[in-house]
Amino acid sequence: MKKSFYFLIGICLSLISCNGNAQKKPKSEQFEIQKTEAEWKKELSTEEYYILRQAGTEKPFSSELNKIKEPGTFICAACENPLYKTKNKFDSGTGWPSFDQPIEGGVFYSTDNKLGYTRNEVLCAKGGGHLGHVFNDGPPETTGKRYCMNGDAMDFIPAEK
Repeated sequence: MKKSFYFLIGICLSLISCNGNAQKKPKSEQFEIQKTEAEWKKELSTEEYYILRQAGTEKPFSSELNKIKEPGTFICAACENPLYKTKNKFDSGTGWPSFDQPIEGGVFYSTDNKLGYTRNEVLCAKGGGHLGHVFNDGPPETTGKRYCMNGDAMDFIPAEK
């Protein structure tokens, strides 16, 4: 009993210490668009700012982008950078728009440890805004990747007919 208690305390302390590690974040100079946080705050909605600039997460199943199936392009809500095509979208059942691959050059990768373990963060390659994360549990018949994106970080442009 005593060993179990100390083991549990050890696990908790290690998780807390992992959570305190600095995140490996890119420098803002790496991105083409350079704006102050005040400028971003003025241009973006409260929810867009929370997700794109503060690395927030929207509630699952809350995005209208989940329902989109028509051909088109998903772009960054902050800078209109093309990110994903509808042909690469799939229903992951997670409640967030999911894709098996981005448009080439559309995204930038970083890491975060906010949950006590390392995740692969996906940022807009043009403005550096947080979009979501990429996981290795996507459709095996395509890339095997699941780009799990926040709908409020993106807008949709239908393809011209």
